[in-house]
Amino acid sequence: MPLAMRLMVVALATLLSHYRRHPGQLAMLLLGLWVAGALWSGVQAINASARENYARAEALLGSGFDRLEREDGQALTRDDFIQLRRAGVLVSPLLEGEVVTDSGKQLTLIGIDPLTLSGSSTLARTRTPGKLQDFLMPPWQTRLAPDTRSQLGTQPTLHGGTPFPPMMEVPELPPNTLVMDIAIAAQLLGAGDAITALVSAADALPAAPGGFSPVRADSRAGPGELTQSFHLNLTAMALLALIVGLFIVQAALGLALEQRLGLLRTLRALGVSGRTLVALLAFELVLLGLFGALAGLVSGLWLAKTLLPDVAATLQSLYGADVSGTLSLPWHYWLGGIGVTLGGLFIAGSGVLWRASRISLLGLGQAQAWRAGFQRQLRMQARLGGVAALSALAFGLWLVTRPSGEGLGAGFGLVAAIILAAALWLPPLLALLLTLSLGGLTRLARSRPLTQWALADLQLQLPRLSLAMMALLIALAANLGVSSMVGGFRLTFLDWLDRRLMADLYLKPPASQFAEIDVWLDRRDEVKERLITADAESQLLEVSPDSITDNTARRHPGLPLPVFGITPGPSLMADWPLLATLGDRDAAWQALQHGEAFINEQLARGEGVALGDRLSLAIPGGVEVVTVVGIYPDYGNPRGEVVLATQQVRRLFRVPSASIGIVMYSGEDATLLRRQLIERFNLTPHSLRDQREVKATATAIFERTFAITRALNTLTLTVAALALLASLLAQARERRQRMATLWAMGVPLRRLLGIQLAQLAGVSLVTGLLAIPLGIAITACLVWGINVAAFGWRLPLHIFPGEMSLTLAIAVLVALLAAALPMFRLWRTPPRALLAEEESA
Repeated sequence: MPLAMRLMVVALATLLSHYRRHPGQLAMLLLGLWVAGALWSGVQAINASARENYARAEALLGSGFDRLEREDGQALTRDDFIQLRRAGVLVSPLLEGEVVTDSGKQLTLIGIDPLTLSGSSTLARTRTPGKLQDFLMPPWQTRLAPDTRSQLGTQPTLHGGTPFPPMMEVPELPPNTLVMDIAIAAQLLGAGDAITALVSAADALPAAPGGFSPVRADSRAGPGELTQSFHLNLTAMALLALIVGLFIVQAALGLALEQRLGLLRTLRALGVSGRTLVALLAFELVLLGLFGALAGLVSGLWLAKTLLPDVAATLQSLYGADVSGTLSLPWHYWLGGIGVTLGGLFIAGSGVLWRASRISLLGLGQAQAWRAGFQRQLRMQARLGGVAALSALAFGLWLVTRPSGEGLGAGFGLVAAIILAAALWLPPLLALLLTLSLGGLTRLARSRPLTQWALADLQLQLPRLSLAMMALLIALAANLGVSSMVGGFRLTFLDWLDRRLMADLYLKPPASQFAEIDVWLDRRDEVKERLITADAESQLLEVSPDSITDNTARRHPGLPLPVFGITPGPSLMADWPLLATLGDRDAAWQALQHGEAFINEQLARGEGVALGDRLSLAIPGGVEVVTVVGIYPDYGNPRGEVVLATQQVRRLFRVPSASIGIVMYSGEDATLLRRQLIERFNLTPHSLRDQREVKATATAIFERTFAITRALNTLTLTVAALALLASLLAQARERRQRMATLWAMGVPLRRLLGIQLAQLAGVSLVTGLLAIPLGIAITACLVWGINVAAFGWRLPLHIFPGEMSLTLAIAVLVALLAAALPMFRLWRTPPRALLAEEESA
């Protein structure tokens, strides 16, 4: 081995020997990398698995399929398919329903005709002769995803004992989905001649055949698009935890390098160049980073498996996106997890390496030379904080100018810039407060010398405490911001549900029984109102502004737009939420009854539609122009929507009534009426919903969603506490040396411990006070910026004094918990050992 190489190996072994003498520092360094990498990798595993499931779901029938529906609103049958195929219309039948296995697992069963299905389908691309024959002929074939197959067991049967056709695994299929030939699917579902849909390749039908209306492929948003904001929020929380964890790493690296200043001087004197030392320190970071990254990946997989069931349930309930309960990770997930952790480690260690390379040979052995740059560092942080604040202002101004549904990246950039500016400004602000406090207490503290000493001692601790306080500030502000947004969303959503779900029962009867049931309900004495609805699909062709001077109409050729019909009645008009109206509220409702329109907030923001604007809507055989007289909130809906009176929707779009909202007199029994409806008209329980069940289900969905956020918040605060613990352990020896002198002068150890607690509680309380306005700013950015950019609707800003008080309490509690271990060690240190440390200092 060449001499230079041997010298480098010896130098590296000498540097690493520091951790053998200080195993606590090695443990804290690896702990920071581990928890940071685990949170990041866990969330990315959830996101990667979910996106892979979205791709499988969208590939099931292809991403560009049109559908045909009957204009008279009747259900599609096999005769419709035969009639259209004989007429040369290229459509394929689709049958869909729910089945339950003997173990109680609910699955989606899809029946297809592979001979007529478009070639863009996942199943259509597997048309080998043998497989196709097995699929079409008895005993038929069940195609399903491998993870679904493993969940069903060896010999699953349907509820009632009916066996499944032989199973074949198809990795491209989404979870909890069974695909069969439409003949056997109709038998298992008991569908008879009914079919769910007639599909064709996108744009294969330039015009719908007579008696049918098209539903174009681009009118259905994919699950990946709908859930984008949800995954971005998870990613932002994971990135925040990664950053906070890297504060632990930077604190541990700074301490290790400071304690090795004498060793570095010796190595330099023996002939090791400064560039070589920096390279060896960088190589040391790589070794430690790989170990921490691998540990983080393993722990991240465990975290992802723990959170994935709640995430899957949330995505299914909110967005209709079916996500498997098992992880399926692409190869780039593993490389990405290691790369992000190593990249973060080098960012955290770059400052330490730079400072080490700047210190001269004579200054390497002087701790004072190492600390001399702290004031310069504070000035640099203040300048960088100003740059971050200007960036936040630029992001905010740009976001204001963007239409709804755009600027999601800018919204997260705004939040990141605000957090970065506050974190960078925190150490200079703490240093300024301590300087002012010392100056103001010079006269007052003559009779209290320990108070003055405590402030001066806190100044000495600030270089190492600053990183931990920055981590604590970020964690507290993010916790407050997300908790306030979640709490405000919960209050707003539940209030919105109370207003929108004013009926006691919601009935969706078969079209053939609708009129009979409506007449029966009209004769019931306990029924106060019947709120009949209708649904239709239209296209927004043009928006004409309500302005005498502006005659420019904005065209939106073919923009898909759902139309919802409501029946204005006393209950609906009193409770239906409206954000803005043309004139007063009563006038807007009167205008709706006479043919004008309400629009939801998503359409108003996304297309720039204002009150008084005229919308040109496509209807069968022509165009209908309506005036916007009201804008209403529509939380959870990613699409724009128009509301008209039910009778107008039925007349314009030639569709039947869809459902009946049954409002009962106070004191009447809704459960009894529901049972009578089911027994008299042979209705299924799914066609009749109780308002209380809807609210309970919706509330449970959001509580499950919020549980994910609370879990990540708790983990982030835990990481911040570890960062503070790392800083306290790093300076524990120096503090014991300084306290030994006070103890020798007669100050009781109990009082010294009280001073230490007061110091930490005080600086943490100041950090908590600063986190409150920062958390409110984050909340405002989330509800007014990111939410609008992601969904097109704005939440009201709610401020919770209880959350603010909790933030202050958490700040102090985190400090006290982090101080517990160093204080316990100090309490158990004998007085002689304290004096011995002072003598050896």
